[in-house]
Amino acid sequence: MRFTVLSKERGFTMALALAMVTVMGIFLMVALPILATDVQREKEMNLIFRGEAIANALRLYNLRMGKYPTQLEELMKIKPRVIRQLYTDPMTEEGTWEYIYAVQPGVSGSTEGLPIMGVRSRSERNSVVVYQKKSLIHDWTFTAIPNYIEPLDSGIK
Repeated sequence: MRFTVLSKERGFTMALALAMVTVMGIFLMVALPILATDVQREKEMNLIFRGEAIANALRLYNLRMGKYPTQLEELMKIKPRVIRQLYTDPMTEEGTWEYIYAVQPGVSGSTEGLPIMGVRSRSERNSVVVYQKKSLIHDWTFTAIPNYIEPLDSGIK
């Protein structure tokens, strides 16, 4: 028995496959922004966890030692430790924090040896999560003093 394909049925499988690929592409276009938002939200929640852990460690360090550390590595040196590990900033590729100092730098602008009382992310991105009533990630501060308001830049360089 021999089957013959009618000329009207030719290309039907190809058209069906093309339609399926098109529909899948549309679904992907809808799903990708949602997925990207979920990844961003997860990174921000991780940032909040890490920043608050460092702020709590700075608070404990200050209670035990009577001063703030001049480097975050000092948090790991006291026994018992006040933090499990030195967390990196999850919002930047380098993973380095911007420090908030207990005293303002002098005229030279040098921050070497100044006591660190908090950290903030270096990321300038807008956030998905609102934290501390702020939606710019760089504005989120994690300090040993709760509700600390950083002084405005005096303009002295």
